[in-house]
Amino acid sequence: LVGFSFLREFGVLLAAILLAGRSASAFAAQIGSMKSNEEIDAIRTLGLSPIELLVLPRVLAMLITLPILTFVGMLSGIAGGLVVCVLALDISPTMFFNIMARDIAVSHFLVGLSKAPVFAFIIAVIGCLEGFKVSGSAQSVGEHTTSSVVQAIFMVILLDAIAALFFMEMGW
Repeated sequence: LVGFSFLREFGVLLAAILLAGRSASAFAAQIGSMKSNEEIDAIRTLGLSPIELLVLPRVLAMLITLPILTFVGMLSGIAGGLVVCVLALDISPTMFFNIMARDIAVSHFLVGLSKAPVFAFIIAVIGCLEGFKVSGSAQSVGEHTTSSVVQAIFMVILLDAIAALFFMEMGW
């Protein structure tokens, strides 16, 4: 149960929710404050694209970061399950890993890891989009920063549910 749940769902979901709270808000606040200070207009005046300059690096950073954090989350969850099995259930580490190797297919790891880039893209785009929606005041920056976190977490949970149904129907 530990291997199945952390490889397939919890590792990617926990990492994505944490990054949605941390990075989506940071992206929205950074871009929003740039918009309120008219720095975005200055970028356009220089003939540069704000999308290429501000959005693409953030999206690429998230596409690299979230799969790595998902992998760390999977390992941490399995390590936590191992500790519980050793201390509370008197299952040796060797037996734990033998059961994991016997019962948990590599496809569960791949299913969990395949969700990470999709979640990363959605989180980054929502954070940046909310930053561009800022109207110019500090209050607007705060509202859109909060909105980016709520929307990103909601979309991550919704997409995870849809992915779970899809993978279940496909037999993966």
